Amino acid sequence: MSVWPNGCFADKHVLVTGGTSGIGLAIAAAFLREGAIVTATGISLDEVAQAAGAVPGLRTALLDVRNGAEIGSLVASLPTLSHVVNCAGVIKRGAEHEPEVFADVVDINLTGTMRICTAARAKLTEARGTIVNTASVLSFFGGGLVPGYAASKGGIAQLTKSLAIAYAPDGIRVNAVAPGWIETPLTSALRENAERSAAILARTPLARWGRPEDIAGGVLFLSSPLAGFVTGTVLTIDGGYTAV
Repeated sequence: MSVWPNGCFADKHVLVTGGTSGIGLAIAAAFLREGAIVTATGISLDEVAQAAGAVPGLRTALLDVRNGAEIGSLVASLPTLSHVVNCAGVIKRGAEHEPEVFADVVDINLTGTMRICTAARAKLTEARGTIVNTASVLSFFGGGLVPGYAASKGGIAQLTKSLAIAYAPDGIRVNAVAPGWIETPLTSALRENAERSAAILARTPLARWGRPEDIAGGVLFLSSPLAGFVTGTVLTIDGGYTAV
């Protein structure tokens, strides 16, 4: 039985960028279980094909969030749009000190999110819909190996607040989730480093790595009528990591 009121996601069109793996795929699957019509985007044919095979009923599409024309075409192809979740992102540890790599990470993680929000605004206005962006605990902390990622995620927090103000007259709520240390392909190197993983777990009061499904619950809450008076919020989902 659904915990969400009155089948609020049933037959609603949902777009999840970066929705073919990790956190994004868990979010897409969660919306799908609630009866939504979900389009999840990925950057490679293999990734898109694997996601479609893993989650029956999931609609998938190739999308590079650096490409405004691709974004416009995808949004135009959707008959309606009620919820957008921006999960497309990259991290390139160490290499981000090179200005070209730094710029590319920011272009994907931050500017890509802005491109999606801008393209989706008109349809979301018609639906009085929602946007949930993906920030990070590195929205609040620095990351010595990932200056581009940390800068982009800090930017996501401020972009979320700014668009919440700008889009409020359109009836669009804009929020973000800030995941902590989650078991995804992006964190595999950290999880495989016994010393680094132990340090993360030692600081996390709930004493485990998060799962993608942990983030999906927060996203559905922020997208639901239960959060009808919530906008401009960055919801931290980190097992208590930032509370220490």
